[in-house]
Amino acid sequence: MNTNKLLTEFFNELEDPRREKCKKHLMSDLIAITICAVICGAETWEDVEEYGNVKKNWLRSFLILPNGIASHDTFNRLFGSICPLKFEECFSNWVCSLANITKGEVIAIDGKTIRGAKVDGKSPIHMVSAWACENNLVLGQVKVNEKSNEITAIPNLLEVLALTGTIVTIDAMGCQTEIAKKIIEKEADYVLAVKSNQGLLFEQIKDEFRFNKSQNFSSDIDYGHGRIETRNCSVITDFKHLENIEKWCNLKAIVRVQSEREFKRTGEKETAERFYITSLNQSAEKFQYIIRNHWAIENKLHWCLDVAFGEDLNRKRTGNASQNFSLINKIALNLAKQEKSCKRGIKAKRLKAGWDNDYLIRLLNF
Repeated sequence: MNTNKLLTEFFNELEDPRREKCKKHLMSDLIAITICAVICGAETWEDVEEYGNVKKNWLRSFLILPNGIASHDTFNRLFGSICPLKFEECFSNWVCSLANITKGEVIAIDGKTIRGAKVDGKSPIHMVSAWACENNLVLGQVKVNEKSNEITAIPNLLEVLALTGTIVTIDAMGCQTEIAKKIIEKEADYVLAVKSNQGLLFEQIKDEFRFNKSQNFSSDIDYGHGRIETRNCSVITDFKHLENIEKWCNLKAIVRVQSEREFKRTGEKETAERFYITSLNQSAEKFQYIIRNHWAIENKLHWCLDVAFGEDLNRKRTGNASQNFSLINKIALNLAKQEKSCKRGIKAKRLKAGWDNDYLIRLLNF
């Protein structure tokens, strides 16, 4: 079984935070067991310990286990002490070895709160992640500091990502001049949502679409999920009403998407209007594709983490445990997303991996 590259090599630069006399179990063994256990459905440290004990003979075929399987408290203390920044760096190195990021791929960036990880009246932790929409991979994550927000976290995430030639999409929280500049410095393009948090820019964009008739237009109709959704996309590149656009690095176009949803069962209708700024000069059809792709981070990452991994119920509160366990979940999700032989969902793949060691090996070596 060739799992060493996943389970040890990419994490061998991690510094073991434990005191020497407390190292009864190898850190590489503990990380490997945790990854295997989470792939197979573990959600708590007790689950990880139980998995290790049940699968001990199989685990011995590729791990050392000098003192058997550690207790759940040992797993908790280790992951609570591991430096999350270094752990995330190792994760990014692993993902870079897997991903085949192509020119024009949409990299969606968005935040998610782990609501169960709330300690002593403090706010629950909030993670910002990057999702490669065509590769179906989490590229990286950073934690939002307790007294900050996504505006300060996003540049830190951008810094560690390889983004050359990609299109970075972020919701309105990330519509900031420094973030746009950072994306261009990373040799990528941006599509940033604009809402009322950018007051003057927001009003000027609305005026531009109200009075500027030089617009590229595309309409798209989607039938499914019990509704009919019509999306009309308009693009302006010849600005008449925008001021001080030079502060937005490489700003080339503004985009408006007007959508209407009609629910077949009730006949009720919902309408919405969204605006974007971008460094791209593309057709309205292309922007329809890019903007729709952004929402993959909600459906394929955040939804899966909550429904298939129970992350919103995560109550790991020791040190860095919650942040590091979130990364383990993303390792498991990446592996499950890449394995194509099982046509069922993520939950089904995790169950199958727990039942079938050969299938787990396939997941680990995709």
